[in-house]
Amino acid sequence: MLSAKAEQFTESVIREMTRLALEHQAVNLSQGFPDFAAPAEIKEAARQAIADDINQYAITWGAKALRDAIVEKFERTQGIRLDPEREITICCGSTEAMMSSMMAVINPGDEIVVFEPYYENYGPDAILSGATPRFVKLRPPDWSYDERELAAAFGPRTKAIILNTPNNPTGKVFTRAELEFISSLCVRWNAFCITDEIYEHILYDGAEHMSMAQIDGMRDRTIVINGMSKTYSVTGWRVGWALAPAKATAAIRKVHDFLTVGAAAPLQQAGAIALKSPEAYYQNLAKSYHEKRERLLKILTGAGFTVFKPRGAYYIMTDISAFDFTGGGRSNSEKTTNDVAFAKFLVEKVGVAVVPGSSFYGNPVDGSSQVRFTFCKKESTLAAAEERLARLPQHLADFRAHA
Repeated sequence: MLSAKAEQFTESVIREMTRLALEHQAVNLSQGFPDFAAPAEIKEAARQAIADDINQYAITWGAKALRDAIVEKFERTQGIRLDPEREITICCGSTEAMMSSMMAVINPGDEIVVFEPYYENYGPDAILSGATPRFVKLRPPDWSYDERELAAAFGPRTKAIILNTPNNPTGKVFTRAELEFISSLCVRWNAFCITDEIYEHILYDGAEHMSMAQIDGMRDRTIVINGMSKTYSVTGWRVGWALAPAKATAAIRKVHDFLTVGAAAPLQQAGAIALKSPEAYYQNLAKSYHEKRERLLKILTGAGFTVFKPRGAYYIMTDISAFDFTGGGRSNSEKTTNDVAFAKFLVEKVGVAVVPGSSFYGNPVDGSSQVRFTFCKKESTLAAAEERLARLPQHLADFRAHA
């Protein structure tokens, strides 16, 4: 009676960890939502839009003020001029923008190339759109890919590659050379690059964000996914967009129309104001997150985690092998769930919620020694996590004594 597609994936592990954090009154370093206030100017813009009775449907593919603001900002940051009438679709968050884009270009039997570890939505997105994923490893500590492995993943059935830069969960920022190699494969096999750039302004250590649309030969085969959530700390507003060549946009708009009709009209008006923020706003955003990154790196290193220093986004992937934690299991099958058992141990006994690494891989075993933390949190949250993680050795000793 139920869809076979829905049987192929679970509910979001990330959102499940947030529920467990609430249940156990744990510090939530799992889900990537800021627990501090959004900028006052943006909130005021939303209040004003509601007061101005902007309460009815916007144009299905997005309010003109927001589309025009996206055109101006993308040209300013990436040097590419878009057509606001033919190349932009405003969606209900970048999640819907990604889903609409994939459903618009993919046919059953097509293949998509996905770097792993990957943001967990990409797997179900592939299934729902009818695509078969071909996974390619990003390998720590710098999360580089093997060019031969990537080239082997492309073929006659390849319709698209999913690219996320800066990357969730690793914090990798793809370089121009890496983008150019990917683009050569897209051109060779006539494939789209669907690039998720939601963390474009959250960069460290001199890293620079470059959209794939900038690379020679990719302007007409790149679909850029972005939104307000991360840059303006409004993850609950659900305003995102897909930027694509005109023919792809026409298909994306049709899928979007029948999925959600349109994003919230007053919040689109506020988005038009947000995207006109001065350069100082983005500089201060990166500076603030740099301080938070350094704070959490120190906390995790002190607690015994092996950390992989991110160059972008606001997550830290860690290796938990040093803890030799198997959840008390002795069989090989139990040992492959290290990360899940350890994440449950952290949230239930230590009082800190994280995301098990297996949720970011096609084969869960590949992430069984990893967990992900987020640092988009206020100082009091990070301080509480530091206090609790300082007691991790004692909790581990108690656990082993009773195992």
